Amino acid sequence: MVVYNVTVSIEKSVVEEWKKWMKDEHIPDVLATGLFSSARFLKMLSEVEGNPGETYAIQYNCESMDHLTLYQEKYAAVLQKDHSDRFGGKYHAFRTVLEDVD
Repeated sequence: MVVYNVTVSIEKSVVEEWKKWMKDEHIPDVLATGLFSSARFLKMLSEVEGNPGETYAIQYNCESMDHLTLYQEKYAAVLQKDHSDRFGGKYHAFRTVLEDVD
């Protein structure tokens, strides 16, 4: 199992709008690609020094690196642009890829 983790620090002024959009639109759109089996939407509880906003992690589970690569090649740019068009300048994001070691 491969986990595609997106960590987002979002300004408090838009956090409620962003969370609703993530839950109602963005995460369902990512899952609708058919390349991920599930997603988790998590809030970071520990404070990040110098961060004026709130930090969240969205973890998408996929079967293989091939599925993740296909997502990145075919869908990621459009979905990331939609996020940027709506919340540009109000967030910082980074992505990591993790492997389940069970």
